[in-house]
Amino acid sequence: MSVKLHRCRNTWLRMGLCWRVQKALDKRGVNYEIVKGPTLPRRRAELAALSGQRLYPVIEFEDGTAYREESKDMAARIRAGKLREEQAS
Repeated sequence: MSVKLHRCRNTWLRMGLCWRVQKALDKRGVNYEIVKGPTLPRRRAELAALSGQRLYPVIEFEDGTAYREESKDMAARIRAGKLREEQAS
């Protein structure tokens, strides 16, 4: 099952918020597709429609739902193997 990682365009940059989550996905062996989005937050209307906000990174599941937290929390959840668990309310 593949997911989409919505992230900034700077995929060559091997540091930062988006890279932290991408690296965790790689280490966990999660299949994903990178969706490079606009750099400026004001141009991220599609991301806002998907996740309710304009910040990267966002993980989109096959069913169209989205997951977004602070990148360190996202990476920890991925490393723990709990990416697909329901978010706590």
